[in-house]
Amino acid sequence: MLYLVRHAKAGSRRGFEGNDRLRPLSPAGRRQATALAERLTAAGVTTLISSPYLRCIETLQPTAQAIDGAVESDERLAEGHRFVGVLELLADLPDGSAVCSHGDVIPETIAALERRGCEFTSEPEWRKASVWLLDRDARGEIVSAGAWPPPDV
Repeated sequence: MLYLVRHAKAGSRRGFEGNDRLRPLSPAGRRQATALAERLTAAGVTTLISSPYLRCIETLQPTAQAIDGAVESDERLAEGHRFVGVLELLADLPDGSAVCSHGDVIPETIAALERRGCEFTSEPEWRKASVWLLDRDARGEIVSAGAWPPPDV
Protein backbone atom coordinates (compact mmCIF):
# COMPACT_ATOMS: atom_id res chain seq x y z
CA MET A 1 0.00 0.00 0.00
CA LEU A 2 1.13 3.53 -0.86
CA TYR A 3 -0.29 6.71 0.68
CA LEU A 4 -0.71 9.85 -1.43
CA VAL A 5 -1.25 12.78 0.95
CA ARG A 6 -2.50 16.24 0.09
CA HIS A 7 -0.68 18.74 2.30
CA ALA A 8 -2.51 20.04 5.34
CA LYS A 9 -3.95 23.55 5.59
CA ALA A 10 -1.48 26.34 5.00
CA GLY A 11 -1.82 30.06 5.38
CA SER A 12 -3.35 32.08 2.58
CA ARG A 13 -1.33 32.26 -0.62
CA ARG A 14 -2.36 35.90 -1.11
CA GLY A 15 -1.53 36.81 2.48
CA PHE A 16 1.96 35.32 2.37
CA GLU A 17 4.85 37.54 1.37
CA GLY A 18 7.86 35.84 -0.10
CA ASN A 19 8.57 32.63 -1.97
CA ASP A 20 5.46 30.41 -1.94
CA ARG A 21 7.69 27.35 -1.52
CA LEU A 22 8.33 28.63 2.01
CA ARG A 23 4.68 29.10 3.03
CA PRO A 24 4.16 27.07 6.23
CA LEU A 25 1.19 25.22 7.63
CA SER A 26 -1.40 27.21 9.54
CA PRO A 27 -2.20 26.28 13.16
CA ALA A 28 -5.12 24.17 11.83
CA GLY A 29 -2.73 22.53 9.36
CA ARG A 30 -0.32 21.63 12.15
CA ARG A 31 -3.20 19.94 14.01
CA GLN A 32 -4.11 18.06 10.83
CA ALA A 33 -0.49 16.95 10.37
CA THR A 34 -0.39 15.61 13.93
CA ALA A 35 -3.65 13.70 13.38
CA LEU A 36 -2.36 12.36 10.05
CA ALA A 37 0.73 11.05 11.84
CA GLU A 38 -1.50 8.88 14.02
CA ARG A 39 -3.26 7.44 10.97
CA LEU A 40 -0.09 6.91 8.93
CA THR A 41 1.88 5.30 11.73
CA ALA A 42 -1.05 3.00 12.54
CA ALA A 43 -1.05 2.02 8.85
CA GLY A 44 2.63 1.06 9.07
CA VAL A 45 4.19 3.85 7.01
CA THR A 46 7.99 3.56 6.92
CA THR A 47 9.10 5.88 4.09
CA LEU A 48 8.24 9.57 3.68
CA ILE A 49 8.72 11.55 0.45
CA SER A 50 7.49 15.11 0.01
CA SER A 51 7.24 17.94 -2.42
CA PRO A 52 10.06 20.36 -1.56
CA TYR A 53 7.46 22.97 -0.55
CA LEU A 54 7.58 23.65 3.19
CA ARG A 55 3.86 22.99 3.74
CA CYS A 56 4.24 19.45 2.37
CA ILE A 57 7.36 18.73 4.40
CA GLU A 58 5.64 20.04 7.55
CA THR A 59 2.63 17.81 6.83
CA LEU A 60 4.83 14.70 7.08
CA GLN A 61 7.17 15.84 9.87
CA PRO A 62 5.01 14.57 12.77
CA THR A 63 4.93 11.16 11.08
CA ALA A 64 8.71 11.25 10.66
CA GLN A 65 9.11 12.00 14.35
CA ALA A 66 6.71 9.20 15.29
CA ILE A 67 8.58 6.58 13.24
CA ASP A 68 12.04 8.02 13.98
CA GLY A 69 12.52 8.67 10.27
CA ALA A 70 13.15 11.53 7.90
CA VAL A 71 11.19 13.32 5.19
CA GLU A 72 12.97 13.24 1.85
CA SER A 73 11.97 15.69 -0.87
CA ASP A 74 11.40 15.03 -4.55
CA GLU A 75 10.80 17.76 -7.10
CA ARG A 76 8.39 15.52 -9.05
CA LEU A 77 5.84 16.11 -6.26
CA ALA A 78 6.10 19.91 -6.47
CA GLU A 79 3.24 22.16 -7.46
CA GLY A 80 2.87 22.50 -11.20
CA HIS A 81 4.51 19.18 -12.04
CA ARG A 82 2.86 16.55 -14.20
CA PHE A 83 1.48 13.16 -13.16
CA VAL A 84 4.08 11.26 -15.20
CA GLY A 85 6.84 11.98 -12.70
CA VAL A 86 4.60 11.10 -9.77
CA LEU A 87 3.69 7.75 -11.34
CA GLU A 88 7.39 7.04 -11.93
CA LEU A 89 8.15 7.84 -8.30
CA LEU A 90 5.28 5.70 -7.00
CA ALA A 91 6.47 2.76 -9.11
CA ASP A 92 9.90 2.93 -7.46
CA LEU A 93 8.76 3.21 -3.83
CA PRO A 94 8.36 0.31 -1.41
CA ASP A 95 5.02 -0.52 0.15
CA GLY A 96 4.49 1.56 3.27
CA SER A 97 5.57 4.78 1.59
CA ALA A 98 3.71 8.06 2.06
CA VAL A 99 4.18 10.88 -0.42
CA CYS A 100 2.89 14.42 0.06
CA SER A 101 1.94 16.71 -2.81
CA HIS A 102 -0.45 19.45 -3.91
CA GLY A 103 -4.02 20.08 -5.01
CA ASP A 104 -3.07 20.32 -8.68
CA VAL A 105 -0.79 17.28 -8.83
CA ILE A 106 -2.92 14.76 -6.94
CA PRO A 107 -6.14 14.98 -9.01
CA GLU A 108 -4.10 14.73 -12.21
CA THR A 109 -2.31 11.64 -10.85
CA ILE A 110 -5.57 10.00 -9.77
CA ALA A 111 -7.11 10.73 -13.19
CA ALA A 112 -4.11 9.08 -14.86
CA LEU A 113 -4.58 6.00 -12.66
CA GLU A 114 -8.25 5.89 -13.65
CA ARG A 115 -7.32 5.99 -17.33
CA ARG A 116 -5.01 3.04 -16.66
CA GLY A 117 -7.89 0.98 -15.23
CA CYS A 118 -7.45 1.58 -11.50
CA GLU A 119 -10.58 0.61 -9.51
CA PHE A 120 -11.89 3.16 -7.02
CA THR A 121 -13.18 1.90 -3.69
CA SER A 122 -14.47 5.21 -2.32
CA GLU A 123 -15.65 8.60 -3.41
CA PRO A 124 -12.87 11.01 -4.43
CA GLU A 125 -11.44 13.19 -1.67
CA TRP A 126 -9.57 16.35 -2.62
CA ARG A 127 -9.57 18.42 0.57
CA LYS A 128 -6.36 19.38 2.34
CA ALA A 129 -4.95 16.61 4.57
CA SER A 130 -6.86 13.90 2.70
CA VAL A 131 -5.02 10.69 1.84
CA TRP A 132 -5.36 8.36 -1.14
CA LEU A 133 -4.58 4.71 -0.37
CA LEU A 134 -3.07 3.08 -3.44
CA ASP A 135 -3.03 -0.71 -3.56
CA ARG A 136 -0.68 -2.56 -5.90
CA ASP A 137 -0.82 -6.02 -7.42
CA ALA A 138 2.04 -8.54 -7.48
CA ARG A 139 3.55 -6.78 -10.53
CA GLY A 140 3.61 -3.45 -8.71
CA GLU A 141 0.78 -1.88 -10.74
CA ILE A 142 -1.64 0.33 -8.79
CA VAL A 143 -4.93 -1.51 -9.17
CA SER A 144 -7.23 0.11 -6.61
CA ALA A 145 -7.51 3.39 -4.78
CA GLY A 146 -9.65 4.74 -1.98
CA ALA A 147 -9.46 7.91 0.07
CA TRP A 148 -9.41 8.91 3.71
CA PRO A 149 -11.06 12.25 4.45
CA PRO A 150 -9.05 14.87 6.30
CA PRO A 151 -8.90 14.38 10.06
CA ASP A 152 -11.45 16.26 12.14
CA VAL A 153 -9.36 18.61 14.24
